[in-house]
Amino acid sequence: MVRIAILRFENLSPDSSADWMGRAFSEIIAAELAAVPGLSVIPASQMHGLERQTGVRPTSAPGISTEPSLAFFSGATRLGYGDYSIRGGKLRARLTLEDPATGRMAGVFTAETAAGDVHAAASSLARQIAPGSGKYGTANAAALGAYITGMEAANAAESSEAAARAIAADPNFGPAYRLLAGAKARQQDLAGALAALANAHQRGDAIPAAERARIASEEATLRNDMAGRRKALSELVKAEPGDIEAWRALQDLAYNARDYQQAVAACQRTLAAEPNDTAAMNTLAYASVHAGNLDAALASLRRYQALRPNDANALDSTGDVYLISGHLPEAEKFYLQAIRKDPNFQGSASADLYKAAMSRLMTGDIPGADALEKQFDDARSAAHDQTVPFRRAEWAWLTGRRKQAYQQLTEFAQHTETGPLKELSSRAYSQLALWSLMLGDTNAASEMVRKAIQTVGPTSAATAALVRFLALPPAPASEWTARAGLIFHDERQASAKDLWLLHAFLLNREFDEAAAAAQRLTEGSADNRDESLPVMQAWALAESGHVDQAADLLRFNPVPPITGPGLFTPFYFPRLYYLRGMVAGKQGKHEEARAAWQLFLKLSGPTPLQWGEELKAK
Repeated sequence: MVRIAILRFENLSPDSSADWMGRAFSEIIAAELAAVPGLSVIPASQMHGLERQTGVRPTSAPGISTEPSLAFFSGATRLGYGDYSIRGGKLRARLTLEDPATGRMAGVFTAETAAGDVHAAASSLARQIAPGSGKYGTANAAALGAYITGMEAANAAESSEAAARAIAADPNFGPAYRLLAGAKARQQDLAGALAALANAHQRGDAIPAAERARIASEEATLRNDMAGRRKALSELVKAEPGDIEAWRALQDLAYNARDYQQAVAACQRTLAAEPNDTAAMNTLAYASVHAGNLDAALASLRRYQALRPNDANALDSTGDVYLISGHLPEAEKFYLQAIRKDPNFQGSASADLYKAAMSRLMTGDIPGADALEKQFDDARSAAHDQTVPFRRAEWAWLTGRRKQAYQQLTEFAQHTETGPLKELSSRAYSQLALWSLMLGDTNAASEMVRKAIQTVGPTSAATAALVRFLALPPAPASEWTARAGLIFHDERQASAKDLWLLHAFLLNREFDEAAAAAQRLTEGSADNRDESLPVMQAWALAESGHVDQAADLLRFNPVPPITGPGLFTPFYFPRLYYLRGMVAGKQGKHEEARAAWQLFLKLSGPTPLQWGEELKAK
């Protein structure tokens, strides 16, 4: 697929008041070419997104000097650069297409119109490049001029004012509504941003389908409604299949929502346009293995490795897809290969050692896992990581040595109550509070919450607030929901609210409500690649009688975080194996159930948790 970037045209006229036409040419031509099958257009916003990341120059600067390099690094296989002049009442424009890899010209196109009709000139150039090009959102010169002024405004207030002028000149000009909403959002005026998009919706079919989908996507993003955004992007790629940025966003949203077939398809569309997009290859691998195609996942990662032979990430991801699919010795091997390839991968010499340790632990080999975990701790100690005693206690808990873990973490928390590690003490007390709740000791949990709050600081405050919420007295699900509503008022906080409620419902055995909260998190979060979520949703579903749905979620192993165990890791590990045994037993797979329960009991150790699963497994 040809990827084309149309650069800002250069004004050859002595009249600088016509400078705005330079961006108008590139915007109109790019928008009209976007409708052409087989073409993928790189919009200026994408190029300048790279510019913002690299700090090359302010995006409001009207010059074009950086755009060729930005277009090239954005994946362009054709560059369109042009110039224009206004003389004798005529607007004359010229566009040259060039292959950036060879420097060869692929075509030169010209247009001549009345002096003020930049839309007609730009459309003429677009049709010469591709006869099937679409129509731009407005032919109104006043609307177009105001829109470009707003795009290149120095601040949000000026951009907002210009966008409003564009809408007044042409109420059916969809991009102006998005520009206005973006400016309002930058001014922290969410209501104004949403109102602008609502006004656009009222124009109905007068705004083209692709633009309506973009408006819907913007609105969903402002509302933090990822299900709505995925739906809007699905409509957008139907209307404009060449919009690779939409495909790229869709692949991530579909993966997060566990629609792995859609994620695979979106990755493949991205790679058809950008064959060397290693991020898409990586996502394709994870989506493929979850879709049940390990061979496709490994093939994608081999392609990634061939393109980036010195990059350890492909090896790490290969370990992940093997672990996800249950090939644990292979997973451990590739994690260790990633470390050998790049000892500082993920910013730490120990990054993949924890994953390797967990791969071994999942086989039931606790001594072997302990040896790998010791390497993990030793590497962190060598890097002067002061959380190592904390992590050792967490590991002891995960491997069934719960009393030892509780004692170790209590000693660490007490030792760090004063001095530079005070916030670590708060985090440790928060973890102890959660462990106490899991053990069924609500009095100890309340005491640990009190100590967590006494030692709290900026980085530990959110965790302390969460465990304080979870340690509230038992109550019906409706009361827990009301409690969360007092904390989270904004609809954009819905995912955080549901995350808190999910854990509260599970602790209080409100499994129907927990399943609903987990489903909302899956559908609505911008990034729910939290590996614990499918297992906790499966837990809630299995306990509420939805065995087949739970079984589907339990098919794959959760990938361990490279940072070591987290606050909620004990919620799903080793419970994963209890749930697999429970589901297999209800499906009549008794040998499979027995093996899963044996592993669960081995990893749980002698100290049972409040749910009584150890006794049930025995």
